Amino acid sequence: MLQPDLKAEDIIYMRRCLQLARNGQQNAQPNPMVGAVVVCNGRIIGEGYHVRCGEGHAEVNALASVKQEDVHLLKESTIYVSLEPCSHYGKTPPCADLIISKGLKRCVVGCVDPFAKVQGRGIQKLRDAGIEVTVGVLADECRALNKRFMTFHQMKRPFVTLKWARTRDGVMGVKGERLMISNTYTQMLCHKRRAEHQAILVGRKTLEEDAPSLNVRLWSGRHPQPVVLGSNVKNLPEGWWCFQTVEEVLNVLYERGVQTLLVEGGRTTLQAFIDKGMWDEAFVEFGDFSWADNADGKDCETILVPTWKDAERVEDEVVMGRHIEHWKHVAATE
Repeated sequence: MLQPDLKAEDIIYMRRCLQLARNGQQNAQPNPMVGAVVVCNGRIIGEGYHVRCGEGHAEVNALASVKQEDVHLLKESTIYVSLEPCSHYGKTPPCADLIISKGLKRCVVGCVDPFAKVQGRGIQKLRDAGIEVTVGVLADECRALNKRFMTFHQMKRPFVTLKWARTRDGVMGVKGERLMISNTYTQMLCHKRRAEHQAILVGRKTLEEDAPSLNVRLWSGRHPQPVVLGSNVKNLPEGWWCFQTVEEVLNVLYERGVQTLLVEGGRTTLQAFIDKGMWDEAFVEFGDFSWADNADGKDCETILVPTWKDAERVEDEVVMGRHIEHWKHVAATE
């Protein structure tokens, strides 16, 4: 469905849709992030994005932003939207119906919505109404923006993010004592990631030895659902979910509509997801010291970082002097 003769202006306005869509990263979930722009004769007359689940979609907000003096231009306008307009009744009416009712002459879509109730039906509804529809403008970027939503609907499981911190010499923990690797700023970044996930998981040992709260304290946002992986868990905190296998975790979370899972467990828990091939991306923070140089002669048993395969390094970032590597699971993207 990709159009071979993409217009330069289509790319420009679709990039604006992507910029707008990212504003919904924290509150739109479990809905996808979507941006929309209304253009007439080279001028943007309206734009919007999906702010919060249960509220107006991007197309609704973009059309509502059109000033009264520009409403008459809608019949000569093009609406750009990063994801196919919905065609079904959910918490809000179908966006495809709204576009048709406003009389827009053209709709440019970034990518098709994989959600079973949409999947091309919105595009077909617009075409049946006589609206010119172009599909596939910056499709890869539009899909990547909603990689979590896409994974949930296409692979029937949550999008899984792994996270750990390590010393320069590959140590992530020391048995019998607490090893602090993250600093104040990367701890804030960790809480930001928590706010962007619907569930967070640790292993039984981490729960029993560290008693983590796994909430969002250092950032603004909703607390993720705490989950523990393991059997014979003692004193399971109220409100926590407990599962015994990786497969059970992913199957039940999918059934409960949880689209994103952040794994902050120890090495054994992280390795369990890696060995099963059930992960999508990982963030690895490098501390500014080596354990060997700071052990002070202690004879301690260290815990080394997990090992993996089918991993591709995407990008690096530096947060107040701390190096963080971003990896993706290659097999998960094929």
